[in-house]
Amino acid sequence: MEFLLGNPYSTPVGQCTEKATDGSLQSEDWALNMEICDIINETEEGPKDAIRALRKRLNGNRNYREVMLGLTVLETCVKNCGHRFHVLVASRDFIDGVLVKIISPKNNPPAIVQDKVLALIQAWADAFRSSPDLTGVVHIYEELKRKGIEFPMADLDALSPIHTPQRLCTAQSEPEGDPATNMCISQSQQGINSAPSFTSPLPPTYAATQVPALQVTGPINANSEQIARLRSELDIVRGNTKVMSEMLTEMVPGQEETSDLELLQELNRTCRAMQQRIVELISRVSNEEVTEELLHVNDDLNNVFLRYERSVSLKQFIHISSVRGLLHKT
Repeated sequence: MEFLLGNPYSTPVGQCTEKATDGSLQSEDWALNMEICDIINETEEGPKDAIRALRKRLNGNRNYREVMLGLTVLETCVKNCGHRFHVLVASRDFIDGVLVKIISPKNNPPAIVQDKVLALIQAWADAFRSSPDLTGVVHIYEELKRKGIEFPMADLDALSPIHTPQRLCTAQSEPEGDPATNMCISQSQQGINSAPSFTSPLPPTYAATQVPALQVTGPINANSEQIARLRSELDIVRGNTKVMSEMLTEMVPGQEETSDLELLQELNRTCRAMQQRIVELISRVSNEEVTEELLHVNDDLNNVFLRYERSVSLKQFIHISSVRGLLHKT
């Protein structure tokens, strides 16, 4: 396949991936990792080229330092890239053909590698469960559980969201690429902030819409630090809800730009995934004040979803009326 398609490391994102996963690195190069995310988000071939490069680094590699760096790059890209990349990563072909192979008994990887792979599969299975075109990882996760594979224990500290980054607008330039992953937000709209639970802080030029990731079972008795983190996450949910609400207020039905509609759809999908996680937490967090905050945020989400559904219905009505008008004229 490499003979037909060329060296996966020869593309711009492939070159960055090769450097970011070089075993001689003393630690993760977060600037390079985020550059990979930029290329994925801003170029047509970025997602496919990145997957090819990561396959090359991860498949059959017994240098587990490079494998761990590759898994970190992969995790960073899933957290910071959009649907085009998620579709490729969540596919059965990638999960089973790359990640599951890493932890196969014949490879006998170190426990840290096995735990990392299983944690990623578990997180993505939960995060993508409600997206029909992303359920390949869900099926693999359930198959592994049926085979008796034990996944790492999830707790509140593991609530590391999946991020879809949005470039903040500047007067000099506008972002290019997939509008669903390049939303422009003015300084007055910065309810969406860099994610506090990201293992290394995102650069301040990024804002993040978030999809909660891991499933937690049983009651959660959170300490003060965990509650502070959860409240930070809720602030980001509120910010995403605010942006969605402001878009619905500003958009004129029937006169929307295609890019705005696509972005609004992405926000709707992201916020619904957030709500699913919030509903889970409402019944499990034992702190009454936090539970009250969760209920308020859930109400805000329900209100913005109702506005979104009304907007969609009105748009459909305007479209049907327009078609009927054209038919009447002819």
